[in-house]
Amino acid sequence: MRWAAALVWLALFAFPADANAHRSEAWAQTRFVSAGKMREALNGRPAKDRTRREYEKVIEAYRGIYYGAPISTKADPSVVAVAELMVEMGRLFGDNGILRSSIRQYQFLRREYPGSKYRFDALFTIGEIYKDDLGDAIRARSSFQEFLRRYPKHRLAEQARRELTEPVQNASLKSHEDKDKDSTAEDGDSAKGNSGKEDDGEEPISAEPTSVKLARVTGIRHWSTPDYTRVAIDLEQDIKFESQRINRPDRIFFDLLDTKLASTLVGKTFDVDDGLLKKIRIAQFQRGKTRVVLEVEDLSDYDAFLLPNPSRLIIDVHGNDVRRAAAGIKTKAEATSGAKNPSSKKTQIAAMKRCDTQDPSSSCAAGSDAGHDVSKQDTAGQSGEEESRTVQPIVVPSSAAPKKKVVEADDEDDSAASLNPPEMKPAAKAKSKTPAPSGSKNTRRASASEVDVHEAQPNAVIDPGHGGHDTGTIGPHRLLEKELVLEVSRRLGKMLETRLGAEVVYTRKDDTFIPLETRTAIANQEQADLFVSIHANASDDPDARGVETYYLNFTSSRDALEVAARENAVSEKSIHELQDLVKKIALKEKIEESREFASDVQRALHSGLAAKSPGIRDRGVRKAPFIVLIGANMPSILAEISFVSNPGDEHRLRTPEYRQRIAESLYRGISKYVSGLSGVKVASRIEKVTSQ
Repeated sequence: MRWAAALVWLALFAFPADANAHRSEAWAQTRFVSAGKMREALNGRPAKDRTRREYEKVIEAYRGIYYGAPISTKADPSVVAVAELMVEMGRLFGDNGILRSSIRQYQFLRREYPGSKYRFDALFTIGEIYKDDLGDAIRARSSFQEFLRRYPKHRLAEQARRELTEPVQNASLKSHEDKDKDSTAEDGDSAKGNSGKEDDGEEPISAEPTSVKLARVTGIRHWSTPDYTRVAIDLEQDIKFESQRINRPDRIFFDLLDTKLASTLVGKTFDVDDGLLKKIRIAQFQRGKTRVVLEVEDLSDYDAFLLPNPSRLIIDVHGNDVRRAAAGIKTKAEATSGAKNPSSKKTQIAAMKRCDTQDPSSSCAAGSDAGHDVSKQDTAGQSGEEESRTVQPIVVPSSAAPKKKVVEADDEDDSAASLNPPEMKPAAKAKSKTPAPSGSKNTRRASASEVDVHEAQPNAVIDPGHGGHDTGTIGPHRLLEKELVLEVSRRLGKMLETRLGAEVVYTRKDDTFIPLETRTAIANQEQADLFVSIHANASDDPDARGVETYYLNFTSSRDALEVAARENAVSEKSIHELQDLVKKIALKEKIEESREFASDVQRALHSGLAAKSPGIRDRGVRKAPFIVLIGANMPSILAEISFVSNPGDEHRLRTPEYRQRIAESLYRGISKYVSGLSGVKVASRIEKVTSQ
């Protein structure tokens, strides 16, 4: 009841409806981005750790937008965001009252914003909630029939027909009056805005419950670079999946087992067209199976792995340089020359971060226009021929391992999935940045005779670990790792810019949660020459001290696996399974270059700190399967700069002087590596600048 009372109070008093108080479009845009960051932080937290109050805060942020600026372009997306959060909250806490409030929120959208492109999905989702969550067979049937009556050619029409023939979970024939006793009106919106005849004379759908609870597929995000594309598929819980590759036309499809597609994604097409990945198509292939099809170039390879807490499937599509070379085709980086464009870089980073704020209007979140009616059915691949080869192994770092399958010529293709891309208006794309020149530092180490002096200025991405709700290690006297590494990263970045003339990009500049897969994607999209992830260590032994630097590879070291499990926020079991993926992609990663990079940084980090703190132990260069390093296209390391769990070191880490020493030491290691990377004597110039 506290929840219901809070909603009523907000609706009546918190946001006055005075027309003179309406805010500007710019205000709404700013508030929408802020609310999106709050939502991203909430979704980045494992479901079991989320609280009602956290959901309420995000809901209040979105609600303030459409009350404050009801005619802005962010008003109706904010109404939808509130409804979606209510659905998540109701399901998570098993609260039917909140689920019914979400239905009224969708009805509020349809009544107050009748021209919104979200009105179609709203009506369909109302039927889903009645059917799957509330077990109300009569109202579910009525909602889907109303949808078909109003929008018979919409992309969701076929799915609505399918829903009418499938059983309802926990179906009940209890009267609607009894069902609604525990709910209260929200936004002044009861069922009065709908026809009062929706329940008359309807027969209930079969009340037979299903035995398996289906996990919802809730979102798709993607990032692009000239030679790499990453796709993230957001899931409600861990799943199993199968994968096949088919040619003519070339495509990869993933069947997500025991899943149900969120209505906002049914039949969606995401236009990518980045040279590796053409389109992403998604549909409910059959009950309990969601199919995601990636239309790729014929010279693309891929890796895929599941990440838990929260659950998501990551798919990395790579340019196959070997096959390209055999075919006499140049990569984009080889075919294009030009300087790096800083303004384009900023545009790319902003666009990437919008992918993770769940902005329904962003190209990577929304895909095609949700309001476009589609009547064409799928005919794709009916004449396609499947490759007779073993599919590239897919490794899942969770207890649910996927099935691996050899694709035979007569195997089923994806034509039956009804996944032909509907003729929708393509989504807006972020501006692409100019690829690095051929033979740039992120493709090879060069000799002095091959490199100009200006190439001594690297493009570095610095990744302060953790952030937002993810505090990282907390010291015995409450020092937070996330705050420590952010300041050290800023100090390091400033040195790289002023002393080395480097262009520096941070994965985060404030106390914001950024998913691990996004951090790697930022580095790749920036075509960075170097990627440095900065963390602080922890141990059950309070006397543990020292520094260590990691690069990506599989390992048998239990200590290294424990560190990776902690930084990845996954179980030890998942880490061991993740190693299989690292083994598979090891040849594709810049393993040797990363090891050299880690060696230079480790030597400088230890010597710089041990000079005034002799007890600092040199824990050496190590290898481990860190998620944040998987898929990086440049030399990449993860530095553990000290043990926050050590009381003495925690005391030192609080001081600006010690943090500056850490940053100086990291800088010296990076500059040492850069001097070898560029083939010019940068070190002498660095020392001259440092001594001034």
